[in-house]
Parts: sequence; structure tokens; C-alpha cells
Amino acid sequence: MMVDGVEDEEKWLAAGIAGLQQNAFYMHRALDSNNLRDALKYSAQMLSELRTSKLSPQKYYQLYMRAFDELRKLEMFFKEETRRGCSIIDLYELVQHAGNILPRLYLLCTVGSVYIKSKEAPAKDVLKDLVEMCRGIQHPVRGLFLRSYLSQISRDKLPDIGSECYTACESFILLADPELRLAVGLSGLQGPAREKDKREKERSELRDLVGKNLHVLSQIEGVDLDMYKETVLPRVLEQVVNCKDEIAQCYLMDCIIQVFPDEYHLQTLEILLGAFPQLQPSVDIKTVLSRLMERLSNYAASSTEVLPEFLQVEAFSKLNNAIGKVIEAQADMPILGAVTLYSSLLTFTLHVHPDRLDYADQVLGACVKKLSGEGKLEDNRATKQIVALLSAPLDKYNDIVTVLKLSNYPSVMEYVDSETNKVMAMVIIQSIMKNNTQISTADKVGALFELIKGLIRDLDGAAHDQVDEDDFKEEQNSVARLIQMLQNDDTEEMFKLVRQLQGPEENPFGEEGSTTPKKVFQLLNQTIETLYGVPAPELALRLYLQCAEAANDSDLEPVAYEFFTQAYILYEEEISDSRAQVTAIHLIIGTLQRMHVFGVENRDTLTHKATGYSAKLLKKPDQCRAVYACSHLFWVDDQDNMKDGERVLLCLKRALRIANAAQQMSNATRGSTGSVTLFVEILNKYLYFFEKGNTQINAAAIQSLIELITAEMQSESNSPDPAADAFFASTLRYIQFQKQKGGAVGEKYEPIKASADNSDLTHSIERFGNWCRWIPLFLRPCAPSNYSSEG
Repeated sequence: MMVDGVEDEEKWLAAGIAGLQQNAFYMHRALDSNNLRDALKYSAQMLSELRTSKLSPQKYYQLYMRAFDELRKLEMFFKEETRRGCSIIDLYELVQHAGNILPRLYLLCTVGSVYIKSKEAPAKDVLKDLVEMCRGIQHPVRGLFLRSYLSQISRDKLPDIGSECYTACESFILLADPELRLAVGLSGLQGPAREKDKREKERSELRDLVGKNLHVLSQIEGVDLDMYKETVLPRVLEQVVNCKDEIAQCYLMDCIIQVFPDEYHLQTLEILLGAFPQLQPSVDIKTVLSRLMERLSNYAASSTEVLPEFLQVEAFSKLNNAIGKVIEAQADMPILGAVTLYSSLLTFTLHVHPDRLDYADQVLGACVKKLSGEGKLEDNRATKQIVALLSAPLDKYNDIVTVLKLSNYPSVMEYVDSETNKVMAMVIIQSIMKNNTQISTADKVGALFELIKGLIRDLDGAAHDQVDEDDFKEEQNSVARLIQMLQNDDTEEMFKLVRQLQGPEENPFGEEGSTTPKKVFQLLNQTIETLYGVPAPELALRLYLQCAEAANDSDLEPVAYEFFTQAYILYEEEISDSRAQVTAIHLIIGTLQRMHVFGVENRDTLTHKATGYSAKLLKKPDQCRAVYACSHLFWVDDQDNMKDGERVLLCLKRALRIANAAQQMSNATRGSTGSVTLFVEILNKYLYFFEKGNTQINAAAIQSLIELITAEMQSESNSPDPAADAFFASTLRYIQFQKQKGGAVGEKYEPIKASADNSDLTHSIERFGNWCRWIPLFLRPCAPSNYSSEG
């Protein structure tokens, strides 16, 4: 049936256009021959096509626009007639002889526009006469289009000043009154229930026409603030309230807000807001009020010069009271509507009164009061409005410290679910990081962590069965980065910041007291211990070593020793993966090398353990590298008491023996001796300590090692390794470069032959077989010491 109805409407439209065009043709011919009577005859027949009731507003608009174009040509003809001496008064009376009222009124409006322009009669009288006669059309569609035509052709012909302008504007308001009533005319038409949707659609199509005519009214230059305040707005609002139709009321209020200037709204705020509680309960007031506040907010943001106007009219107080009355009057207003209103009011407040935090807090408090009987919000749209409400202060101030001064801010967050709480917490953290906001007091830290508690612990009612691992990591990393923003130059206050993170029930020190480095390290030790339960042993070990370095800088030997002890226990008990062990032992060696606070006994104990761990690694190459790295524990450049050349040599000899064992193992399993990379790495260590002045490392030992590597590379059982060959060649070039420097350095390197000739190479190969026999002697300890065979 709908398809048939659409097809019929298309046929009716086509027939109407055809009839209009046919009569327009004869009208043009009459105009060309200056035949006034035929022109009026055919124009009236043309306009009779607009009498149809079979078209929807949308289709009727197409027909109307074709007639409008033809009437503009007729208007030009009437102007020419007056120039040729025809009386405009006679024309005005002549067109009233048309048979049907609708064509007669269209012709009367056309001649009337020329009549006003001629100024042969007061514009107010002509316009008033036209308005009164247009009241004769009561059909909603035909009446609205007729009044639209009158407003469009006469708006540019009205006087700009004086009492005549005022009266003319009053006439326009009178013209608007029946329009507002006709806008809801379709809702009163009786008909089958199945046609309700059709009627609602037709009425919706007419709304734009009504809004367009209100826009024409707003563009009349004579409508100044005084006239708008005293006459226009009260008259229009009276009609809006009296129409009693929810759709029309909502649309017309929105039209008023959109078409009239911002400064008019500001100066008539009390009048405009007074109409809202009188609207129908089902009107979508939240949308209309929100748009009003949005316009005023943009107006305030446009220039600081207009802000005094807002203060003068007490805009915030009026809007706040109006919203309260609307919510009170509409007790069944959905929570979405109330939250939307408060969100818009807060945005307005932040734009107009950014320095009045009490105003912003007042809005948040009113929102909390409305939410107090709702529990956790379940409406997704309402939740989004809450997020917008909470985000507004962050976006405005770009400073969480300022937001923390809003006492009702945390209370609003209590009414969102756990997932939304996390989203809002992430917004807060991102704002802090983006604006590099420093949190400098313990009470602010407490308030901040109360806001982001959803990221720190599970909230009541939080779901545990569906946790996205990537999201969880991102959330926790954000919280971790937030710690870097806690900063205060006062050590005492800075320590309070850290203690605030744990909460009073977790205070490891009990009573309040002065902050000492030892107390700080106690807190750090307790914090690291919590990582055992995660578990995260590798991270805990790193932190223990970092704390040991910090204690070293504070000259706290017992504390540093305790952190190293904890790191060793963690290494022995928790780190079992071979790769993790390699990483951990190198971290231990590197950290221990930088320590200067230890006495001889404590350092020997820690060094002994480190070298022991190195020798017990799973793979021989890892053992070798860890052991020669331990050589640096006995030779520290900036500490004269930490230069033990004999122990350095002992570590290097032991590394050489492990490298030889690795070669033999490779030969036994693969049939080849494998790469000489380990030997080249040890050679570089020899060169390092040789340059540093370790007297136990001499040119002869380096030369022997070079010959050993050369012989191994020439061995038939050696596996080709381009990387090792390049490494060794680079090392030899370095030796040659040092020899060429001359002076003390060149003299020191002179005994070392960086390249061997064929006879030397043959001799080296013959000697290589003896290396395996005398390497153990080469590795024999140089002097008795408490450095055991394990170390």
C-alpha cells in the first residue's frame, strides 16, 4: 500500500507541475504582450495547482518552488506596470477579484510587496492587511507555505528605523503566531492509527519551514534588543507554550535558540528559561537547554570582552536554578537527561567562570545529589555523559592538582562501573603525563590514588573472568609511569609521598619520625619483597642491585651488603633459567665493580660468590665470558686499593682454560674444534689490562696467545668462522696501530708481533700440540691467597 501511495503521489505531483507549467506558458505570453488581465487570469489558474491536499509537505515544496519562481517574474511585471503609469492601488484591488482564496492571496502578497516598496501607503498598513488576510488559510500545509511566501518577499522591503518599523515588526510577529499554531495542526487531525507515522513525518517536514520563517524574523534590522525583549520573545514563547505539542515545542524552542543572536539570549535569559518548566513533560528539554548553554559557552569563549556581561546578568545562577526547577518539575526525567544537563552546565561554568572552582564544585555536587538514589549507572549513554562531565575540568585546567580541589569530583566517580572507572583513571593519568604535572604533597597523592583506585585494586563488583592481558599491561605501565611525577625538593615531604602510596595500614615504620636514608632503604626493601609474590625474580634482582648502588652512594656499607645478599639469595633460589642466569651474573659483576663502600672482608666475600656463580653456568662459553668479566672486580681504575694484578691474571688464565675445554668438547662432539672467538675475546682482555699497567700481563703472554690463536685458525680441524677471523684481524690491526704511535705506548707494544711469517706460523703449529700440556701450568695461581679454587 505504501508503494502504491508513493506512486500515486508522484503522479499527482507530475500532474500539478504539468498544469502549472502550462498556465505559466500562457502567463508569459500575456506578460510579453503587456496584457494585464490575461496575465492575472493565467497566473490565478497556475496558482490553483497549490490548492491540492494530496501531496506530502516534501512534494508540495517542489510544486511551491516552481510557483515561487514564476511569481518572481510576475512581481517584476507589476513593477514595470507601475513605471508605465498603472496605479499600484488599482492593481492591489484588481488581484482581489480572483475566484479562489489561495491564488488570490498569493497574487495579493505579490502586489503587496510592490505596494510596500512604492511607499504610496505606510508599510505597516499594507503588511498588517496582508497578515490579516493570510489568516484565512487554516490548512496546515497550505497556510505555512503561504506565510512563508509573504515573509520572503517582504523582508527586504521593510523600513529600518522609526515607529513604522516597529509596527511592521509587530506584523511579522502576528504572521508568526498562526504559523506556530499551524506547525502542530497535523497532530490534531483525526485518522486511522496506521497513518500516525505518516502524519508525524509530514509534520516533521514542515518544521524546517517554520524555522526558516523565524529566521526571517530574526534578520529584520528593526528587531533590536529592546523590541526582542519586550515584544518578540514573549509573544513567540506564549505561542510555543500554548501549542501543547511536545514535538513542536521542542523544535520551536530550538529554533529560537539557533536563529536569534547570542547577546539577545544572554540579556533575556530569565525570560527564556522561565518557559522551560511550562513545556510538556515529554519534551526533550535536556537537548534544548544543552544547546542554549553550548551557544552561550561559545559566545563566552569568543572574546574576554563579553565576560562582564555574563557576570552582570548572573548567568550561572539563573541557569543553575533553571536546571534545578526543570529536574524537579520532571520527576520521571531519565538519569541521562539530568547528567547531560549538568555536563553542559559544567562546560558553561568552566568557560565563563574558570576561576570559580566553587561554581564547578556546586555543579558536581548537584549531580551527585541526583545520582545518590540510582546506584551504579547501567545506561551506557548516561555513563558516557559522566565521562564527559569528569573530563571537562581536566581539559579546561590541564592540571590534576586544580581538579583535586573539587571535593565532589571523586563522589561522581563512585557511580560508574569498574570498567568506566578504569577508563576515567586512564584519562586522568594521560592528562598528568601530557601536561607534565608534578604531584608535590602527600595529601594530593592520596586524593589522586583514590581517583585511580580502579587501576590499583579490584573494585566491588569488578569482573574477573575476562581480563585482556594487553590492556592490563598498559594500565599497569601507566600507573608505574605516574610514580615519576611525584616530586618534592623537601626530602621529608618526598618520603611522605612514597609512604602515601602504601597507605597507613602498610606503614613499615609505625610511628611518624624524621626521614633518614636507612628508613628509605627499608621501605625500598619491603617494596621489592612484594615482587616475590608476582613472581618477578629478574626484576627484583635488578632492583636489589640498584638499591645497593644507591646505598653505596650514601656510604651505607651494611645496607649495601644486605641488598647484595638478598640479590644472591634470589639468584640461587629463584632464577633457574640459564639465559636469565647469564644476564643476572653480568648485572651482579657490573654492579659490584662500581661499589667502593665495602671493606676488604665484605668485598672478598661478595667477589668470591660472584666468581663462583660464573664458573657454574650451564654452558662453557657463558662460563668463560663471566669468568673473564670477573677480572674487572680486581682492577678498578679510580681506586688504587682495588688493583690486584695477580687475581686479574688468575681470572684470565681460568677463562683460557674454560675456552680450551669448550674447544675440546666441540672437537669431541662435532669433529671440529669450533670457533676461536673466545680466545680472541680473552686476548682483548689481556690487551686491556696490559694497557692499564697490570705488570702481571706482559708482552710474552700476549704473544703466546696470538700464536695460539693463529695456530688454531690454521688447524685442519678448525671450522671456518668469518666473524671470528674478522675479529682477530681487527685486534691485530689495533696492536699494529699502537706500535705505530711511538713513544711509551709504541715501545710497550714493540715486542708483540702482530703478524707472523710462514716460518713463525710453522713453528706455532708445531708448538700448538704442546699448549694443551702446558696450559694447566700457565693457569697455576701466581701467589697464595684466600681466593679458592671455586673462585
